[in-house]
Amino acid sequence: MAGRVARTKALPAMATALLVLSAQACGVKSETTINVLMVDNPQMVELQQLTATDFTPRTGIKVHFTVLPENRLRDEVHQEFTTQAGKYDVASISNFEVPIFAGKQLLKPLTPYSSDDEQFDEKDILAPIADSLRGADGQLYAAPFYGESSMLMYRTDVLGKLGIRLPATPTWQQVADAAKAVEQSGSGMHGICLRGMPGWGEMIAPLTTVVNTFGGTWFGGDWQVGTDSPEFEQAVGFYLDLLRRSGEDDPVHTGYQECLADMLQGKVAMWYDSTAGAAQLEAADSAVRSQIGYLSAPVVKTAASGWLYTWAWGLEQRSENPDEAWQFMSWASSKDYERLAGQVVGWAKTPAGKRYSTYNDPEYLAEAGAFAMPTYLSITSVDPRKAGVQPRPTTGIQFVAVPEFQDLGTRASETLASVMTDDRSLRDAFADIRAMADEVSARYRK
Repeated sequence: MAGRVARTKALPAMATALLVLSAQACGVKSETTINVLMVDNPQMVELQQLTATDFTPRTGIKVHFTVLPENRLRDEVHQEFTTQAGKYDVASISNFEVPIFAGKQLLKPLTPYSSDDEQFDEKDILAPIADSLRGADGQLYAAPFYGESSMLMYRTDVLGKLGIRLPATPTWQQVADAAKAVEQSGSGMHGICLRGMPGWGEMIAPLTTVVNTFGGTWFGGDWQVGTDSPEFEQAVGFYLDLLRRSGEDDPVHTGYQECLADMLQGKVAMWYDSTAGAAQLEAADSAVRSQIGYLSAPVVKTAASGWLYTWAWGLEQRSENPDEAWQFMSWASSKDYERLAGQVVGWAKTPAGKRYSTYNDPEYLAEAGAFAMPTYLSITSVDPRKAGVQPRPTTGIQFVAVPEFQDLGTRASETLASVMTDDRSLRDAFADIRAMADEVSARYRK
C-alpha cells in the first residue's frame, strides 16, 4: 500500500517535468519578472505601454517599472549601483555614469550579449553615442534608448513678425537680442525658456555649455579650478541675466519638462535645450507643430557648443535575471522598437538620436524632417574630449565626468538659484562655488 502511494505522488511531479521540457522544446518561455528603474519622460511612458502590448506577450517576460523624476532617479541610481542592492535588474543611466560605474565593476559588460545580437545591431549605433557608453576596456556597458545633443528651438512666426532672422549657428548675443525684442513686443510671450531649476542635470547642463563657449571651464587640464576666471563668471552672469530679463516667470522651478510645456502652450518664443524636445513639439497633437525652427546651439568663442547625452539601459552586476534583462534592453534599444513606436505613437515621438538607420528611414524623415537633420548633425559633430577652448582633465561637455560633479553641480546650482531669488549676491555665490570646486580639485590633484 505504501508503495502505491509513493508511485501516485510521483506521477504529478513527473508530469510537471514533462510539461516543462515540452514547453522548452516548443520555444515557450517560463514567466519571469524583471525590475526596471526608469526616468520619467514622455518616451518612457510610451515604452511602458508597448512593453505590455508587444514585449511581454512575445517573450513571457514581465517588466515591473519604477518611474522617477530625473533628480530623484539620479539619487536612486547612485544608491542602487554603488551598494549593489539588487533591487533592480535594469536602470536608466547616462553616459555620465557609464564610465564611472564600469570602472568600479558595478555594471555587467554588454559586449558578450551585443556582439552577435542581430536585433540590437551594435554597428548601427551612432559612433559618438556608442563611444560614450564604453568602458576603459572598450566594451559596451549600456544600451542606448535615445541620444541627444542641444539646440535652439524658436517660433518662426513670432520672430518672423519682428523681422528677426537668426543664422544656422547663432551667437548668444543674437539670441539675447531676439529674446529682448520678443519681451518688448507686447505679444504676452517671454523671449526664451532656460533651465533654472537646481540640479546638476537640470540648470547646470545647459549652463555648462554656455560656460564652455564663453571660454570658461569648471577645471583646467591639471585640475586647476576655473570657476573664478573672467570667462566663467561672464558666462554665468550672462545666463542669469538672460533669465531675469527675458526668461520664464518662475525660473527656479523650471526645468526641462516645464520649458517643454511652456513651448507647447505658446508662452515662450525660444527654448535652448535637448534636441529630444523637438519630438514633442512636432508631434501630431502639438499645438505648435510646423511653427518651430531648429538651429545649432548658440556660440561665442567655439565653433559648436551642443552637448552629448544619452539615456541608456544599464544592467546591474547583481541582477539575478541577466539574460531576460538583456532581452528587454536589446528590444527597447532596437530599430524594431523605433519602428513600432513610430507606427503606434507617431514617428516624431520615436526615441531617435542613436542609430544611423533612423536617419535613412523615409517614414521617420517624412514626419520628423523638421528636426531630424539638425539633431543628427549636432550629435555627430560634438567631441566630449574637446568641449571648450582649453584642455580638460576628463571628458564631458555639459558635465565633468567624475562622481563628485553630481554634488558640486547640484550645490552650485542651488547657490545660483538663491541669486535669482535675491537671497544672496552673485559675487558671494562665486566665492561659495570656488570653495566647492576647490574640494574636488584638491582630491584629484593629490
